[in-house]
Amino acid sequence: MPDRLSDTNRRAFFEGVRTFSPAVLATFSWGLVTGVAMTKSVLTVPQALGMSFLVYAGSSQLAVLPLFAAKLPLWTVLLTAAMVNLRFVIFSAGLAPHFAYLSLRRRLLLGYFNGDIIYLMFSKRNFPTGWQPGKEAFFWGLAVSSWLSWQVSSVLGILLASLIPDNWGLELAGTLALIPLIVSAIATRSTLAAVAVASVVALLTFDLPYRFGLPLAVFAALIAGTLADVITEKRDKRNKPAASGNTR
Repeated sequence: MPDRLSDTNRRAFFEGVRTFSPAVLATFSWGLVTGVAMTKSVLTVPQALGMSFLVYAGSSQLAVLPLFAAKLPLWTVLLTAAMVNLRFVIFSAGLAPHFAYLSLRRRLLLGYFNGDIIYLMFSKRNFPTGWQPGKEAFFWGLAVSSWLSWQVSSVLGILLASLIPDNWGLELAGTLALIPLIVSAIATRSTLAAVAVASVVALLTFDLPYRFGLPLAVFAALIAGTLADVITEKRDKRNKPAASGNTR
């Protein structure tokens, strides 16, 4: 865009950086855990570094490591990674109305840098669809902060894995750091319904193969959130005539 380096875009970019700052600790913890796990599995250091930079998806990286160790067929590895990352199809659908005007190459680049926390924080801003000054720059502020936090910690985990004890509980620290971000996103009843249903489904389907419980939890959350919105809308429509009658 012609105003790529404009004051508006610079301010929006750094606003995205500031918005992501509360999530740096959680991202760093997860990246460190993933880096350590990759190096302590069957991957060599170059392979672990390649996976970190090319895949850039912690959940699927952790999910496929036991499959590599068990020397299972490649299709099982790909299927597991696809199941874990299926939620990104939903994220992409949510971003599409905002960035449909961009070229395919730039949209693919946005897709690579997108992530759970990035999508959550971007969605909370309630941007109007279509082009808007500073919107893409805000996304890049989130994305660059996330990518740097992840890659720095992941590379540190890969290179220093032998020095990090297994009992440090970094994975738990990353999970605990993510909880406040998730709670802060529960601003409506539909969001609360989605989170509650997703949590229950994720627990009930935890032992399913190929991490299939994760996409099931995502789809269950979508259905629950949509139904909650529909019920709320119908209730509001019923209450409007009654409220209008009381004011006459």
